[in-house]
Amino acid sequence: MTEIENQVKLAIESNQISAEGRPKGPVPVNFGIVIFPGFQALDAFGPLDALNTLSIYFPMKLSILAETLDPVSTKIPYPNSIGSDFGQSINPTHTFASPPPLDVLLVPGGIGAMHPNIQSAIDFVAKVYPSLQYLITVCNGAGIAARGGILDGKKATTNKMQWWPETAQREQVKWVAHARWVVDGNIWTSSGVSAGLDAIFGFIAAIYGEEAAEKVANILEYERHRDPQWDPYAKLYGLAST
Repeated sequence: MTEIENQVKLAIESNQISAEGRPKGPVPVNFGIVIFPGFQALDAFGPLDALNTLSIYFPMKLSILAETLDPVSTKIPYPNSIGSDFGQSINPTHTFASPPPLDVLLVPGGIGAMHPNIQSAIDFVAKVYPSLQYLITVCNGAGIAARGGILDGKKATTNKMQWWPETAQREQVKWVAHARWVVDGNIWTSSGVSAGLDAIFGFIAAIYGEEAAEKVANILEYERHRDPQWDPYAKLYGLAST
């Protein structure tokens, strides 16, 4: 072991979660994320980086699911009028047709979530939901779950800038306009983009313990919004406080 590797090992060992702070029962192991052309980078990579760090403390596995095994880009899947060519690609590990066992599924949003070709993701999320322990959506990823009928009769939130187009897609959902994130049963939905970070920290605190959430936040040097009703963007975009 090199000196640097030894330093990393010692740093991890000296920052372990106490026995009192660890969850008393079993916790999820198998995580998955749905990706599609034009997914929002922070919707996906923000929560994933918190989970990456959480995996220092708990055994966890990640599967990346898409329609095919071809690389999937964050590039907006529409013509760009100003000539930009900017985005990042991620390689799926599984297709929607052949998913592994999953405990938790993360569904990001993005402009691609409004593209006509999103139907395969909608169908996949609807099909796999009954076998999940938890479903987490970020931004207008809630629209993917909603269009699959998963959110019918449940409280949920979504991106505030796109509030009316998103919520009009499924009136059977009890949409909550003023919320950073909403929990209804085993479904966690967050507001727009960066709200996914606060939602995932809320999820970590609820499932893995507050000590785990705090350690991960401190490692990432992230100041959490702990109040799920903190939502200045609802006011910014003229939404009612309901």
